[in-house]
Amino acid sequence: MYVHVQVVPDARKELVTKKSETEFSIAVKEPRERNLANKRVRELLASEFGVPLGKVVMLTGHRSTSKIFTVEVV
Repeated sequence: MYVHVQVVPDARKELVTKKSETEFSIAVKEPRERNLANKRVRELLASEFGVPLGKVVMLTGHRSTSKIFTVEVV
């Protein structure tokens, strides 16, 4: 399944807002540097869908706040 995510890095507190089944807005405390925010977003999506971290892959948006992930839901 494709998941569209709008990311806010360097936030004061983490927040996952589900807009629809495949659209999320996620705020993370981690900075953009060294891919830290992207890693945390993957972790949050994996826990949201209840799948292992390896089942969540970023397709587009590696350097953007708008990202598209694939999530293999079993």
